[in-house]
Amino acid sequence: MLRPQLEERGLKAGRDFFLAFSPERVDPSNPVYQTKNTPKVVGGSTAACTRIAALLYRQAIDTVHAVSSTQAAEMIKLLENTFRAVNIALVNEIALMCEKLGLDVWEVIDGAASKPFGFMRFYPGPGIGGHCIPLDPHYLAWKLKTLNYSARFIELASEINGHMPEVVVRRATAILNRAKKSVKGSKILVLGAAYKRDTGDTRESPALDVIRLLQEEGAAVRFHDPHASSIRLESGTVQKGIALTPKALKAADLVVIVTDHSAFDYPAIVRDARRVLDTRNATRGVRASRGKIEKL
Repeated sequence: MLRPQLEERGLKAGRDFFLAFSPERVDPSNPVYQTKNTPKVVGGSTAACTRIAALLYRQAIDTVHAVSSTQAAEMIKLLENTFRAVNIALVNEIALMCEKLGLDVWEVIDGAASKPFGFMRFYPGPGIGGHCIPLDPHYLAWKLKTLNYSARFIELASEINGHMPEVVVRRATAILNRAKKSVKGSKILVLGAAYKRDTGDTRESPALDVIRLLQEEGAAVRFHDPHASSIRLESGTVQKGIALTPKALKAADLVVIVTDHSAFDYPAIVRDARRVLDTRNATRGVRASRGKIEKL
């Protein structure tokens, strides 16, 4: 978009101006990797553009990885996020399989991760969110459709990940049914509205879908997130969070942990809640009476 506008004025890329692309690589709330020590990918419109852009970034970034073109730099970003989306979908489907087989998916993942090679740990959850993983693979799939190619892995991963909020609502419904309660009229407290722990970013958060689906079933849904005081639902309605108190926990027919923020006092949550649906294995190691905690 930029290069033609500049060159139509008589300028030439690599001589009169230097144009490059460097995809964002950020992992919000990561205590180890920040901008400076995360390797930076950069690709220029010409070899000279790549050299100049890499030189610029090396003034502030520990490691710069130069590639042959702007397109290669963008494809690297799309691969990274598609890799995560596909593997999250795989482990989400494994979670559904384990539910059918009566197995604990978290135990299965821990066991597989004991292998020192050939396995990378991913975790199931209520869905995916943020501004990269849910969107970048779709952009890549769309681009390939213009070239008459179907990105089947991406499409299947999107279907599985997009279905997970419905799985959470189904599990919540089953828990309430066993307590002889219907979803309609039940008081449900959702813990966590952000898409990722220890951030306040609610973009594309699966919590929004979980809340919406529960409300459509007639549940009285409230939420608490220490990093997000309010949320905007698909309808455009803004919902404010409530304070997380023992009274609020005890009043809820079901507490659903959607985002595993480190600020949450999980032993206290389990102690005060009547029933807990934990979609993130956040209550690992917390003692509770039989049947009080259910996990995805």
